[in-house]
Amino acid sequence: MAYRLGVDVGGTFTDFLLMNEKTGETHTAKVPSTPEDSSIGVLNGVGRICEESGIDPNEIKLVMHGTTVATNAVLTGKGATVGLVTTSGYEDTLQVARSYCPGGLGGWVSYVKNPLLAPLELTIGARERIAADGTVVEPLDEEKLRQDLEALHAKGGIQALTICFINAYLNGEHERRARQIAAEIFGDTPVSISCEVVPEMQEYERTETTVVNSYVRPEVARYVRNLQTALEDRLGDDTQLSILRSDGGLASARASAESPVNLLMSGPAGGVAGAIYFCSRAGFSDILTFDMGGTSTDVALIQDSRASVRRETIVGDVRVRAPSVDVRTVGAGGGSIAFVPELTRALRVGPESAGAVPGPACYMKGGDQPTVCDANVVLGYLPSDVQLGGKMEINRDASVKAVQQVADAMGIELMEAAEGIIKIVNESMFGALRLVSVEQGYDPRDFALVGFGGAGPLHANALGILSNAWPVIVPPGPGVLCAYGDATTQVQDEAARTYLTIATDISDEQLHADLKELQLRAGESLLADGIPLEEHEVTYQADLRYAGQAFQITVDFTEADLAERGIKLLTDQFDAEHEQLFTFKLGDGHEILMIRAVAKARARTIAELRVGKAETTLEDCKIHDSRFYYEGQWYDIAIYDRGRLHEGLVVPGPAIIGEMDSTTVVLPGYDAQVDAIGNLLINPVA
Repeated sequence: MAYRLGVDVGGTFTDFLLMNEKTGETHTAKVPSTPEDSSIGVLNGVGRICEESGIDPNEIKLVMHGTTVATNAVLTGKGATVGLVTTSGYEDTLQVARSYCPGGLGGWVSYVKNPLLAPLELTIGARERIAADGTVVEPLDEEKLRQDLEALHAKGGIQALTICFINAYLNGEHERRARQIAAEIFGDTPVSISCEVVPEMQEYERTETTVVNSYVRPEVARYVRNLQTALEDRLGDDTQLSILRSDGGLASARASAESPVNLLMSGPAGGVAGAIYFCSRAGFSDILTFDMGGTSTDVALIQDSRASVRRETIVGDVRVRAPSVDVRTVGAGGGSIAFVPELTRALRVGPESAGAVPGPACYMKGGDQPTVCDANVVLGYLPSDVQLGGKMEINRDASVKAVQQVADAMGIELMEAAEGIIKIVNESMFGALRLVSVEQGYDPRDFALVGFGGAGPLHANALGILSNAWPVIVPPGPGVLCAYGDATTQVQDEAARTYLTIATDISDEQLHADLKELQLRAGESLLADGIPLEEHEVTYQADLRYAGQAFQITVDFTEADLAERGIKLLTDQFDAEHEQLFTFKLGDGHEILMIRAVAKARARTIAELRVGKAETTLEDCKIHDSRFYYEGQWYDIAIYDRGRLHEGLVVPGPAIIGEMDSTTVVLPGYDAQVDAIGNLLINPVA
């Protein structure tokens, strides 16, 4: 029997989903995250899920993992000490940067830029020059470079090296030779070169991206190597570890260690992949997702079962040229702390979070500040006899004591304070949903809303009311959906080329030939990981703009589409997208900036799981009676066991549906129906 394991490391919990590839049977588990070393939490969870499921660890052959190691290295400033080699005269590329300041013009007053990831004192310039057409203007002065690298090495402490030469995206000959020389001097120190990491135009973005790759590379490589070794010891030598990329694809352990800049948004991408997996099978191709965890909420828009992918990734104040699922994040999670500033006396929630340690007051792990989780406990949405993560008990008295602090500070009743906390955090998440929908030209009413994460189903019905997006969908295993996404995603890599061509100046045949060349390059990584050519699935992308514009839009297409419609396919798609975003299109003057090929491994067939027994009645699924507080009054409710629900059953609100990893609230005036896939579909009662 073959099993695959999805693992997602969050700020509060690490989630696990163990899946039988032949039957579709799944087992889930949650363990507290270990921020000091996330691999400890991973191994703890592997032990727990195997013990609880009774499955032999040696039967697990594939481990798919969403990680925040690269993200945390950037956010905490604890990456490697990076040395930088540029073309002589361009040593201050990172210092010059772009004329951008967060907060607009007012930001100039208070904005303090963080230290550069590659300091000027560890930057040297090489005598060489490549022209804008890729020809060599000045050969690389190897002797001078060797001397400068030896002097740089003598300074000591450099843990990673970056090489980024002018116009190297067109001709990487000098960068590759410089890497060979650096290897002779720096030994095993990892060296990243821009022509391999991000072969794209714009010197600052290319330099910054390659430096970030170097900055996180030692930490990610060490983590991946140690985790691979530990998994092999625990599960067997033939265990294959893959890491989720920011764009929603998987990378092998080898590729992850070499190009960790592609992992900066690894965590949020898993939830999007999991939502697409379940919703597409249920017939919902246009969805809005919100993933509410313990620390933050991630939202995204999915159209035609495909997530929107940005060609840049932003972490803190670091902006790199690497593809990532277009996810927006707000500091609104179950652990977000509610407080009342003395000056304004107005209730605020977040972004500060109680996190995994000490956690919300109800966890009884030392936390005493009022959090969103505590407000849910006080209101009865999270009954005190429901265990978080299947193992963790919650204490209502501790939550009452914590939320009472807010009530006393505002001079209001306890329940009013708790409901105020929930309403504020709901509005915060609704604001994020507007960013990916209304502000992008989309009407939320044209989409279904998918709520997941440990805390998402608690707020899903309320977010549906605010956005008017129906049905509200709670997929199976919502608290571990990111792990589900990790377990069902394909290995992926891409190859890109700067094009800078007016669309009318290139023939269909030439574009097709150039794309074929990229297809071969994109497939090299998959071949290196043992995935044969016949299992590669290839799609293409192009970045277009109207001549003279300073931004571009990415369009996706297939080889068959291109063969049928030619370059007009690209320009028509661009015009439609431009009109969607900006209400107008020009219809001509299209410029193709970049083309790329995206190669994925063909997905393995996984059996669909059907849960619940058809003869079970709704009364059979009932656990016990309870009550919760909504809009100023108490409601008598029933709590149901989701594991017993089956297709066709309708749970009338007000009600609570409980499961190991999350709790779903169905509000008065709404009901939840179970579909064939196991999703809960919440709709207003007609």
